[in-house]
Amino acid sequence: MTQGHVGSAPLLQAHPILQTTDLCEARDVVGRAFCDHRLDLRRRGARLDARHNHVGGRHVSLNALGYGAEVEIDPGELGRFYLLQIPLEGSARVAHRGEEVDASARRGTILNPDRETRMIWSEDCRKLLLQVDRAHLERVAEELLGGPLPGPVRFAPAVDLESPAGRELRARVLAAARAVDRGDLWCGRAGLREGRAERDLAESLLTLQPSNISHAFWRRERPMLPRDLRRAVEFMHAHYPEPLRLDTIAAHCGLCPRALQIGFRKAFGLSPMQYLRQVRLDAAHYRLSRRRDPERVGDVAHACGFSHLGRFAQDYRARFGETPGRARAV
Repeated sequence: MTQGHVGSAPLLQAHPILQTTDLCEARDVVGRAFCDHRLDLRRRGARLDARHNHVGGRHVSLNALGYGAEVEIDPGELGRFYLLQIPLEGSARVAHRGEEVDASARRGTILNPDRETRMIWSEDCRKLLLQVDRAHLERVAEELLGGPLPGPVRFAPAVDLESPAGRELRARVLAAARAVDRGDLWCGRAGLREGRAERDLAESLLTLQPSNISHAFWRRERPMLPRDLRRAVEFMHAHYPEPLRLDTIAAHCGLCPRALQIGFRKAFGLSPMQYLRQVRLDAAHYRLSRRRDPERVGDVAHACGFSHLGRFAQDYRARFGETPGRARAV
């Protein structure tokens, strides 16, 4: 079996912490790197060939992991860290707080620390894993927001690795792993370079993967956009509770509807109205996750521009992997 790699270059090959056929040893070593968990072979008589390469700093670790057999993994709640999982080979089925994600080279997953998780990895599944301490990610989030968080940061569990943001996130994590392999990161004592890398990786998660605070980062997109699209984005964020129409948005930024649609497809991979729906959903997710002064789901939906509560609940679940009522209850 080969360890997780991209192309012909194995990842983190100078940092092995596990190579075993013993199930108990695999559970123990992987558990020390992450957390206690249940690990079982899915087929009686199957032969395990677990390999785990691991390197980490104060707040972040990179891991290349595969088991060489179909396994079921049940860590429950991770507790103290977030875990981004990028499949390099094979597939996995990940159940995360009621949502099931079929992970593959086209779709990764991110596990939130306060959500129960169960996974089934295929025999040939190999993953590159980015582990980020919860406290570190929350500090970076507060620095980006310029103030305290309203509650726990919760990411959408499915990571679309074929979207522009997903491709960028994957590229940044792979770049960090390759920097380790070149000896440019975590090759000795942690220094300024490692500290910067840890912050950049946490910031990448926050700005590239949808979460309940994604709407707060929209201003970071503006300098990279053409002026007309920048005006459209600003208008949507300022007026998303209103019943906006495509022609209204286009008229505000001085474009015809067709030109606006083409511009948004090129910049975001979305139509203008799909982008607006995401803005509204992110705003609703933020309000529902606040610890103080919780609001009723219906009130939040209407305040964020949704006129149909059933459609709002459907779209909310599709984006965040849970119902609005469940988000409010936690």
